[in-house]
Amino acid sequence: MSGKKLVLVTGGARSGKSSFGESLLREKQGNILYIATAQAFDEEMKERIKHHKIQRPSHWMTHEGYENLGPVISVLGGQIEGVLLDCVTIMVTNLMFQLESNWDEVGTERIHQVENHIQAEVKTLLDTVKGLEIPVIFITNEIGMGIVPENKLARIFRDIAGRVNQMIAKEADQVYLVTCGISQRIK
Repeated sequence: MSGKKLVLVTGGARSGKSSFGESLLREKQGNILYIATAQAFDEEMKERIKHHKIQRPSHWMTHEGYENLGPVISVLGGQIEGVLLDCVTIMVTNLMFQLESNWDEVGTERIHQVENHIQAEVKTLLDTVKGLEIPVIFITNEIGMGIVPENKLARIFRDIAGRVNQMIAKEADQVYLVTCGISQRIK
């Protein structure tokens, strides 16, 4: 992958989307900024994070975080040859729980405030990466292909994450859907 390009890679859980996204930058010998948005709250998540670290090249730089990512990328912009953000869905989840803790009782107005905040965060991130002359890969989950979730929090999350994915896909130069480890370009 050469030149400037924003790529969104989506798919279901364990579809191979992270491996595919990483493969798009694996040829680059210079610094790649890997943005890991997951937080290790339990042993299972610690193991998942450890597994992801082992998979990627050792010369890649890692930033662990899920907010204010535009400024992080801006500071490192001249020192990196590519960016991989894994994953947007976890970033949205973390921001949702940072901004609100009582999802059972939350009202429509507060839901809109939280979503507006998350979309503003994503817009800043998109504005930053659009100004770069390097490839940028965003990994996200396709969460809208199943049944309507039974609980309120899951429905709110599905709606916010789905609209964030649409924002990114609209700006992306390419979008890939990964299923069973097979990628298909859909944009």
